[in-house]
Amino acid sequence: MTRSHSAVAVALAVLTHTASASPDGALGSPSSSATSESSRLNPLVDAFRDMPILEAVVRNSDGSGGGLSASCPQSISAHTNSSFSGGSYVVQAGMGETEAAGVSFTLPADKFPLRLDLAEVIFATSAATVQTTTKWSIMIFEGTPANGQQTYTFSSDGKILPHVVLAPGTNGVNLNFSVDPADPDQIYIYDNGSHTFSVGVRIDDHNNQTQNPCLVAPPNASNAFLTTDVGGLATLTGNWLYAINCGALGCYPGWRTFGQLQSYCRPSGDWVMRMTWTPLECGPTTGACCMSNGQCLQVAMSECNLAGGNYQGDNSQCATAGCTAALVPCCFAATGGCVNISAADCTAVGGIAGPAGQSCTGYVCFPSGACCLPTGQCVGPVSPAACAAQGGVFQGNSTTCVTTSCPMPTGASCFPNGACLVLTQSQANSAGASWQGAGSTCADSNGNGIADACELGDPADLNGDGHVNGADIGMLLGAWGAAGGAADLDGSGTVAGGDLAVMLSHWAP
Repeated sequence: MTRSHSAVAVALAVLTHTASASPDGALGSPSSSATSESSRLNPLVDAFRDMPILEAVVRNSDGSGGGLSASCPQSISAHTNSSFSGGSYVVQAGMGETEAAGVSFTLPADKFPLRLDLAEVIFATSAATVQTTTKWSIMIFEGTPANGQQTYTFSSDGKILPHVVLAPGTNGVNLNFSVDPADPDQIYIYDNGSHTFSVGVRIDDHNNQTQNPCLVAPPNASNAFLTTDVGGLATLTGNWLYAINCGALGCYPGWRTFGQLQSYCRPSGDWVMRMTWTPLECGPTTGACCMSNGQCLQVAMSECNLAGGNYQGDNSQCATAGCTAALVPCCFAATGGCVNISAADCTAVGGIAGPAGQSCTGYVCFPSGACCLPTGQCVGPVSPAACAAQGGVFQGNSTTCVTTSCPMPTGASCFPNGACLVLTQSQANSAGASWQGAGSTCADSNGNGIADACELGDPADLNGDGHVNGADIGMLLGAWGAAGGAADLDGSGTVAGGDLAVMLSHWAP
């Protein structure tokens, strides 16, 4: 394939021919005046309505059955965004005999071995003046065309596998190649370690290749060619070209990915080829799972959901998923500012990463507000972390104690008849119950019908001798000013006058 290889743009919509001076661009740099068949630069824009299907089915010669009936669901792999029907295509009119197009697909390892059920490829002519006949071959590889093993080759013979025959004018055909499902000899593809399979389509014989294709392109008016799409190139590594050796001015010979070709030899779209295949063993369907840190996992949807990832769809691949790290609000204590960056980047620059799924808009980096302590006391403004450290409940950003009513602490309240209720201390006093302290409960662990808290005696009996008297007052005074403890009878958090009043109310020498 030479540097002057051209691309002919074809729009499959109506049966009329309109020349265009603006090439779509591929396999060369066509000039706007390229209409001569002696030149390899012939960019034309044409149109036709339908895309007929040419069935090419390999059938068992003896008529016997016995083909494998796989129960696994079929999958379709393609790089092109083509619909394989009416629409716009680019005819690669510079391709000569023995040159080929190829596509490769990397799958999860558990999809192998697989059966190739159908290969589709579009051939087209552009304003042909004669009926064209193109002989072709399908090649199947385990691995890539360059590094893998070619395991199958099927060539058209005009009988079992028909040649591509197109009428004069601008026409296209979707060549459907398959093996009869009843044939026991199916196309099985095994994993060679690369988790990749490839399919190539070769032009074996043009209708009218008049001269050396390294010097003069096969005439547009009397030949059909393979096509690429007009949707832009989706992958540089999944599309392949086999070019003949035309020397220093030609495209690199042999099998090359589009990414390995010179820019003037690289098509602007993907080959219009797609493969339908069935795995022989059905494991869980997997796909690309994008994690918040940008990592991609090839797992089943259920595993992705458990990991908190974003599942990209069945059979999607990490290689093409384009996972990126999720952005989070990143707060900076020194400035109070906020920037939307990844959590990893935030940590790296000394910021404080906010939660995933939020942005700086509406996010408060350093909230501060009222805090209700277990004693019923309100303190603040403080941060949520400082509030939690004191066992308190944060009341929200910008709240104040002036407008906050903190609930009073509750505890077990023992009534003279043995009953127990969880009440505030003031409620217990009003009801004539003995309040057992903040946080105490009416649990009855031994099942004797009396709350455990009510079996422990009077809380004012600090020395546990069964009497509330001067000895207990001495212990209380010894703990005066201390934070909490047994002498904190009113649950205020500090041993003070309130606790002395409680002890005197329980006085029982």
